[in-house]
Amino acid sequence: MAASQSSAQLIRDGLWSNNQALVALLGLCPLMATTTSATNGLGMGLATTAVLMLSNVTVSLIRNLVRPEVRLPVFVMVIASFVTAVELSIQAYFYELYLVLGLFIPLIVTNCVIIGRAEAFASKNRVDRALIDALAMGIGFTLVLMVLGGMRELLGQGTLFYQADLLLGAAAANLSVSLGPDFQGALIAILPPGAFIGLGLLIALKNLIDTRLKRAARIPATKPTQDVAQPMPAAQPAP
Repeated sequence: MAASQSSAQLIRDGLWSNNQALVALLGLCPLMATTTSATNGLGMGLATTAVLMLSNVTVSLIRNLVRPEVRLPVFVMVIASFVTAVELSIQAYFYELYLVLGLFIPLIVTNCVIIGRAEAFASKNRVDRALIDALAMGIGFTLVLMVLGGMRELLGQGTLFYQADLLLGAAAANLSVSLGPDFQGALIAILPPGAFIGLGLLIALKNLIDTRLKRAARIPATKPTQDVAQPMPAAQPAP
C-alpha cells in the first residue's frame, strides 16, 4: 500500500520506477507539444511541478472534508485554481516564455499526472507524504521534458538551452550552446514525429537499464574458495 512506502521509495518511484512520462505515459500533450527546446521543457515542467505540489497539499488537507461522491469535481476545481495562479505568475514575470508556451499552460488542468496523483495518493495520505510524492513526480516529469526538449533542440537546431534567459534571467544567457551557424539540423526532430521518436528512445533506454539492473541483481555474489587442508599421508614404516 502507498502508506507503507518510505520517503526514499516515494522519491525513487517519482524519479525512475514510476516516472509518469516514461512508465505511466501520462501528460503526453505537453510532453509532445512544448519540448521543442530544453528551455521550453524546463519551463513547462516547473509550472507543472508547482501546480502538482500545491494541489497535492490542498487535496491532502481537505481529504477528510470532501464527500466521495464529489471528490473529482472538487479536485479539478482545486487544480484549476492553482493553474490560473501559476499562469498569471508566468504572464507577469516571464512574459516572453508565456508567449512561447501559450495555450499549454492552461491545459495543465487536464494533465492526467496531476489529477492522478491527487486521486491515487494525496487523497489517501498525510500532507508531508503528499508533498514528497508531488515533488518527486514533478521533478521526474520535468527531467523527461527537459531531456526530450534538449534532444530535439540539439538535433533539429544545433543549439542547447537557447533563450534560457527567458526563464532563468539574463545571467543564464551564457548557458546556451551552439554547434555553429553552418549546422544542418534534422527538421523532423522539432516536428511532432520527432517528439514520438524521442520519447520512444527514452522509454527504450529506461527499459534497457532496468533489464540490466535486474539481471545484475539475479547474479549471486561469488564467494572466494577456501583451501581445504588435506590430511598428511601416513608415515611408511622403515624397511
